[in-house]
Amino acid sequence: MSAYDDIRSEAVRIIEERRIDPTEDRSATREAVEEAIGRYHARAVTGTARPLADADLMVERVVQAIADYGPLTRLLTDPGIEEVFIEGGRVSYIESGGGLRALDIPTSAEENRRVVDRLLAGTERHLDAASPIVQARVLDGTARLTAVAGPVADQLSATIRRYALRRETLASLVALGSLSPEAAGFLHAVVQANTSIVLSGPPGAGKTSLLAALLAAMPAEHCIRACEEVRELHVPILHGSYYEARPPSLDGSGAVTLRDLVKVVLAMRPDRIVVGEVRGGEAFELTRAVNAGCGFSCTVHANSAHEALHALVNAALMAGENVTEPVVRNIFASSIDFVVHLDRDRSVRRVTEILALVPSLHNDFSTQPIFTRDRLDGPLRWTGVLPPEATTRRIERAARVELRQIVEGVA
Repeated sequence: MSAYDDIRSEAVRIIEERRIDPTEDRSATREAVEEAIGRYHARAVTGTARPLADADLMVERVVQAIADYGPLTRLLTDPGIEEVFIEGGRVSYIESGGGLRALDIPTSAEENRRVVDRLLAGTERHLDAASPIVQARVLDGTARLTAVAGPVADQLSATIRRYALRRETLASLVALGSLSPEAAGFLHAVVQANTSIVLSGPPGAGKTSLLAALLAAMPAEHCIRACEEVRELHVPILHGSYYEARPPSLDGSGAVTLRDLVKVVLAMRPDRIVVGEVRGGEAFELTRAVNAGCGFSCTVHANSAHEALHALVNAALMAGENVTEPVVRNIFASSIDFVVHLDRDRSVRRVTEILALVPSLHNDFSTQPIFTRDRLDGPLRWTGVLPPEATTRRIERAARVELRQIVEGVA
């Protein structure tokens, strides 16, 4: 056993004997650690333990391990850290400025597993051989933990992604350069009507941030039902609510899937259904939303706006409802109004295109670009065209503004 493990075990024993709460009484925790180090020193003098090179450093390391998150404490408390990656005993992270860095503090697979278990302790979820894959909101709802352990993985593999309570607005995204003022005005007008919008892009491109901004722009009188696997959206909703999926309990019962949630909210008279990260059978339930007269907004992982449409079709077919691909595609082609695609390069996250779906003359989706960028660092420009006439009239009637004036920047 290493000196660190020896001292930590002794400190934990002292803390338990004295019934100290490390998170509430840090000074008592430090005293317990110092006492454990004192006992270790006594053994080192007799030659039964190796002397410590830096006792003060060991005190801080053990206190952090017991009261905080050990070597990961700084990474998990610094808002400038966007993502943390754990692979066994290795830890790396991404700062807000972009770029992957390795943790320069010594750690181990055992320490990292204790950190993950502690993060999960405040949730209803657990990571073990019976449940080797877990997703949960952690750090007071400011981050999402995705972890995989044995027997699925040969070592602990976890990602902690901070999203800081998505409270973005269209105006803030314009200030960040993600949107042009004209595109922001266009999207604001679009969500005033009962439209259906798909947000696509690779992981970390800003899809949830834009979805939050669109939620904030929707009319207060609209009934909005938002469903997520792990909740990331925290925009106040006056009429409606948020719903989060639930994994099965230890006996395998009680699971509530994203598809279950979408199916339930369809019976709750929503004006718009919002679904975060459509990946499976929940996409089929969105085809039912069309018949219910609901608009919907969702995010999809895809490399382009056009690919996102096919990803939705494939996800809907995964529901296994014995429907054919052409039927599903025709439903989505007639119900989706817009696809907004985002991309990223390091810390730069931007909308790269806004497409409108138009009536198709062939067995595929037909789209018309409304706003595009030639390159990620280039301007987002209006293409000179408007959505189909019926869609334009519906939006203008709800928003009480002419779309042409908005896209031309004269509204």
